[in-house]
Amino acid sequence: MSVFRRGGNGDDFDAPQEASTSRRKFRFGWSRESSDSNEVFGRWSEGIARGMGTPWFLLALSIFCAIWLVWNTLAPEQWRFDSAALGFTALTLILSLQASYAAPLILLAQNRQDDRDRVQIEQDRQGAERNLADTEFLAREVVALRLALKDLPDRDFLRAELRSLLAELEAEKETPAEAPEAGPGQNDSAHRAAE
Repeated sequence: MSVFRRGGNGDDFDAPQEASTSRRKFRFGWSRESSDSNEVFGRWSEGIARGMGTPWFLLALSIFCAIWLVWNTLAPEQWRFDSAALGFTALTLILSLQASYAAPLILLAQNRQDDRDRVQIEQDRQGAERNLADTEFLAREVVALRLALKDLPDRDFLRAELRSLLAELEAEKETPAEAPEAGPGQNDSAHRAAE
């Protein structure tokens, strides 16, 4: 038995505990399962709305209506299922039903897209704030570097200093070296050398 097991039920300490089904069932009217199913339904409705917004859907719907009208007009009387005399009532009902479901699905897809756009706008705003802060920091650093470089000697100043030092060295070489003054110990050695 592992040290990391809880009271014999086999759960790991590093794995999150699942809430009981009674606690998870209703939480402010929503459960995890219902939010998952809402997400699945939302993706499904977006797929339908995306499909209805294509030229292929309009072409298919037009072909369907044309076939319906031609069949119920030109087919033998016993094969017709929608009367032209009544104004193609079944076709009208089918198209009304399709329109009554299409409008809410399109609105739902638009609401989901608005939510995504809102999140994207917030992320863009936060990114712009970070970029602005980074730019301001870099601008301050550039100004600090400019001020630091302003205090440093430039090339012309260094050349002038080196020229003056070279001139001083050359002047020292040209002047004869003065004899060092004789100290007390040096006089004795000079007298001995003379004798």
